[in-house]
Amino acid sequence: MFFAIFAFINFLHTKNKSLMANIIYLLLGSNMGNRLSFLKQARKHITKKIGKITKTSSIYETAAWGKENQSAFLNQVLLVESDEEVTKVLALVLAIEQEIGRKRLEKWGERIIDIDILLYNNIVIETKNLIVPHPYLHLRRFTLLPLAEIAADIVHSKLEKSIRQLLTECDDVLEVSIFEA
Repeated sequence: MFFAIFAFINFLHTKNKSLMANIIYLLLGSNMGNRLSFLKQARKHITKKIGKITKTSSIYETAAWGKENQSAFLNQVLLVESDEEVTKVLALVLAIEQEIGRKRLEKWGERIIDIDILLYNNIVIETKNLIVPHPYLHLRRFTLLPLAEIAADIVHSKLEKSIRQLLTECDDVLEVSIFEA
């Protein structure tokens, strides 16, 4: 009897955890060294430390945005389901970047890996250390194109427009193309 009750409680706990999963869209980027390897390492760490990756966009290659005199980036958007709260996700993302070898030397400078939280449960978060939706999401074609590939109909919680609509309205002219390894 005890084992039956324990199994039932465990089932309910597991069921509630899956119903309570946070939906997170992350953007990966790399423009140094073996870019594909760094994206792969990031996905592995994210799966191990943050949650289950349930969708991935294609990998795109883009000229640098913000500071343009550097190597091209590879970018990919991931849909992650996680039990972690947003502040914990931010801490984990920063730890993963550091573990892979990122050094924060200058804003928009070259980087081994960059992991941005684009959307979290489609809510607005504005703190000193984190703004979600990502404040540049709607301005960057290299973010919108892979995000639209896996979530075109998601609505930006602050601008109240779909990702598809934001991509159509985006003025960014940097070329973004699917990366062919």
